[in-house]
This record gives sequence, structure tokens and C-alpha cells, in this order.
Amino acid sequence: MRHCSRLVMLALLCSLGAPAARAQTAPDRAAVLAVVKRFFEGMRQSDSAMIRSTLHPRALLATAVVRQGKPGIELDTVDAFLTAVGSPHDSVWDERISNEIVHQDGTLAVVWADYRFYVGSRLNHCGVDTFTLAKEGEAWRIVALADTRRRQPCGG
Repeated sequence: MRHCSRLVMLALLCSLGAPAARAQTAPDRAAVLAVVKRFFEGMRQSDSAMIRSTLHPRALLATAVVRQGKPGIELDTVDAFLTAVGSPHDSVWDERISNEIVHQDGTLAVVWADYRFYVGSRLNHCGVDTFTLAKEGEAWRIVALADTRRRQPCGG
């Protein structure tokens, strides 16, 4: 009987610690998505400094493309991307994401989201964005961004 009561007590102690452990490792979804949203706000405003604040200086930027029926990958540098976004354009670049899925393990997070890219009010293309973020000190930073691009079908 004494052995059973020890097992029950041990089970109770373990179950009391479980919620605290889950709370410590729960994904920081809001903070991760805030970085992604700040990245896109920087695009809308053509604010390369705002975008740079979201990126690790050596972040990988990639686009999965299909050219003449053949899949490929186009890589871009952070500086080239920031120059393109920060250069004056006639219309606002507005990338709108939806259906965000966030996975996190400690200081590493991944965001997968559908997107639609508008130049002004005209839909230009759509696809999927994937962000890999890592926590550096207290801040989340984008260490990799990859996307697909297609003209159609983009849906309603």
C-alpha cells in the first residue's frame, strides 16, 4: 500500500510540473509573426531599414521557379533585395499573407504562409512564403526566406 501511495504522489508531482513545462516551451507565435509582418510593412513603405531590422545580415533569400518547364532556384543577397525594395517605384509593393502556420522549437521557428503579391491594386503573382527565424538575444530574426511564384491560379 505504501508503494502505491508513493506512485500516486509521484504521478501528482509530475502532472503539476507539466503545465509549467509546456508554458515555457509554447511557441512564441505572436512575436514570430510580428517580425514577418514588419518585413512586409517595410516592403509596403519601401523602407529598406525596416526590412533590414528583421533580417540576419547573412540571411538566405531564395525563390523556387519553373522556367521553360524546368524547376530551378534563384538566390538573392540581402543587399540586392533591399536595394530593389528601397528604390522608388510607381506603385506600392503589397505582399499579403494568409493561412500562417508557425512551428517553433526553442530559438528556431518556421512560418509557412500563402501569399498574394500586388503592385498597386493589381494582383501580380501568388505562391507560398517560408520563413526560418532564429532568436538572437531577445529578438527574432529571419535567417532564410524562400518562396514560390506563380501567375495563376491565385484564387478569388
